[in-house]
Amino acid sequence: MQAKAAKKAVAKKKTSTAKSHPTAVPYFREAGLKFLRDLKRNNRREWFEARREVYEQELKQPMLALIERLTAGMMDYAPGHIRPAHKSLFRIYRDTRFSADKTPYKTHIAAWWTHAGLEKTSGSGYYLQIAPEGVLIAAGVYMPPKEQLFAIRTHLLAHHERFRALVEDKKLRRVMNLHEPMALTRPPKGFPAEHPALEWVRWRQWGVLAELPAATALRPDLSITIEKYFRLSTPLVGFLNEPLLAAAQPKRKPLFGLS
Repeated sequence: MQAKAAKKAVAKKKTSTAKSHPTAVPYFREAGLKFLRDLKRNNRREWFEARREVYEQELKQPMLALIERLTAGMMDYAPGHIRPAHKSLFRIYRDTRFSADKTPYKTHIAAWWTHAGLEKTSGSGYYLQIAPEGVLIAAGVYMPPKEQLFAIRTHLLAHHERFRALVEDKKLRRVMNLHEPMALTRPPKGFPAEHPALEWVRWRQWGVLAELPAATALRPDLSITIEKYFRLSTPLVGFLNEPLLAAAQPKRKPLFGLS
């Protein structure tokens, strides 16, 4: 009886693992990375259009499948970031309107999971980038607009001890580094010149990242690896979104016109 129970337990565990990570083959192949390397040397519309099918088959469709897998897992740890895969996927086209570099295409493929309610203003979220140079996994808020900068800085003044604990978490820092903060040289206008949170208040972006070899993209356990980093960074992502979500809440109208 005990032997049968043990076999059932093992079978159940295998089934559970298969459901959570159903792919037994890599999402990406070397052909996808080769396409991006070639695109870097031939960043022209006519070259891309002649090979669009390769992009669709080797990069876009595998990336959408990976996004769907990761998004499904977020139900357990980041339900507010769940959105359709095509909404998370970045377009391959570059915005060249204000850039001296007029090459039309990005030479990587990337995705971004923002929080519901913050789609138009970014907020704090999860980022994934696949490129020939490597796999970039990041979490946090990058170059937020003026209103979000003020909200996060004010939040840091009041909760700097929590923030310190989050960014110094040993499990997180073993695998991810602090993103280059792009700090101001002086305290922002309206903020105290002396405060325990001054170092972080001067920052213009807050987050963590991990840079992995390009070969990581070709592994069958790619989604498991990414999810591990996303889960570890979730407390930090949540902290940074607290003041932004509070500000995004619609103001409730008083009942019967009474204030």
